[in-house]
Amino acid sequence: MDSLKKSYSFLFIGFSLLVLYLLQFFLDLKWQWLYELQLNEEYKRWSGVFIGIFILFQWILSVTRISKKLRKHTVRFTILHKWIGVLSPIFFYIHALEFGYGYLALLSYIFFINMVLGTVNLDIIKSKKEWIFQSWMIVHVLLSVVISFLVVFHIGVVFYYE
Repeated sequence: MDSLKKSYSFLFIGFSLLVLYLLQFFLDLKWQWLYELQLNEEYKRWSGVFIGIFILFQWILSVTRISKKLRKHTVRFTILHKWIGVLSPIFFYIHALEFGYGYLALLSYIFFINMVLGTVNLDIIKSKKEWIFQSWMIVHVLLSVVISFLVVFHIGVVFYYE
């Protein structure tokens, strides 16, 4: 029962933060001080470094699952991975109040789709069918790879046009 409560806590927090992000975007509700701060290139880079570290940290779970030596830490990292994942709309908000255009919009959409997919994880779905687990995992990891690629591309573009 306690595990079920935790699962729904992740769901509630994740979706609440996502809805708040979407509301501020679609209703054009901005904290002016944060918007002005995000126009500063140095702030944008440092908040981007933070997002990059967040994304790299999320990959640690995969490393713990693959490595025989680190496998004993998988449960702990799974919990951390989930909490950090549901808080990701805050991280995104700190970096960007808007989705952007072109590849940045694509990055934003995939970022939030993957966040929703991670939030509606297998603890919520409650299926014991192996094909559901494998499908969910493949899509979640594939989207994570695409996000990582787009982030690296974004970093390249930012520094190329410096």
